[in-house]
Amino acid sequence: MKPIDLRSDTLTQPTTVMREAMANAEVGDDVFEEDPTLKKLELLAAKKTGKESALFVPSGTMGNLISVLSHCQRGDEVLLGDRSHIFLHEVGGISALGGVHPRTLANNPDGTLPLPLIEQSIRHQDIHYPATRLICLENTHNFCQGSPLNPEYMDNVAVLAAKYGLKIHLDGARIFNAAVALELEVVNLTQRVDSVMFCLSKGLSAPVGSLVCGSRDFIQRARKFRKMVGGGMRQAGHLAAAGLIALESLVERLKDDHMHAKLLAEQLASIKGIELDPSMVKTNIIYFKLNHPQIEGDNFLSQLEAKSIKILMTDPGVFRAVLHREVSREQVETVVKTIQSILTTGRGAN
Repeated sequence: MKPIDLRSDTLTQPTTVMREAMANAEVGDDVFEEDPTLKKLELLAAKKTGKESALFVPSGTMGNLISVLSHCQRGDEVLLGDRSHIFLHEVGGISALGGVHPRTLANNPDGTLPLPLIEQSIRHQDIHYPATRLICLENTHNFCQGSPLNPEYMDNVAVLAAKYGLKIHLDGARIFNAAVALELEVVNLTQRVDSVMFCLSKGLSAPVGSLVCGSRDFIQRARKFRKMVGGGMRQAGHLAAAGLIALESLVERLKDDHMHAKLLAEQLASIKGIELDPSMVKTNIIYFKLNHPQIEGDNFLSQLEAKSIKILMTDPGVFRAVLHREVSREQVETVVKTIQSILTTGRGAN
């Protein structure tokens, strides 16, 4: 059986059209800002997010890092969610490399940060305190069931930030998933933030790369930080060619991933031993708990892998499944039948 890999949407392979575009791309040296294909991608990214300029980077983690460094000085403070990717899964880079102090606020289940909590966490001027400079949001929110943050919430945070003279950076790794789920253009979710990073290499299926978008001055600062952390690339137009295909042709098909995620969530929720609220699943990410008297997490994973199915265990007994272009409806049904068989049989021994 063909393996079914639900660990992440980063597992998507480039399409045939992408491969052809990459092979035939017109390229130059991007450190000298002479790669025409990359310039075209950056112009398109800036237009779609409503920003003046954009910068191609190798990864979303680098994009978030250089964005925070471009907004903050050493010793400044950033407000961000306690379940945010920047805080949990980016190796503490903003602190280790930027000397930026993270102040974590409790995320709501839908990925938002409570507006009153944001406001009360903004430091007033005091010799004892770091200066609050930046609010970081995440849309969609990975660790909150891939929840999309709506424009009204984004606007409310922007009003609050303006009141206190703060900047907003948006970790929009899956912002196109959010836009598709909310039936909006991406610009409706990004126009009020000062910077946004989004990934090409997840559901959009490009092999490598993310974009950071913001004002011209901000992108010039970010370009220098990109060079500092080793992200300056040469003939990167070969990668940008795939990114252009992703933005021009593969956004609308994200609906399929969302439909498959909803189907998987609804069917898993009916299986005894699975804890899952399907109403929380809005995009392509599902989290569920295993509550079975005989089967523990590691054993559950090993039984799935024996059937050529892979998912992630993010905490003991907590699992993540991510739907993407490489997973069909038929494969979703196979996953459901396999999990039902494992939990019904109840074999706990390895």
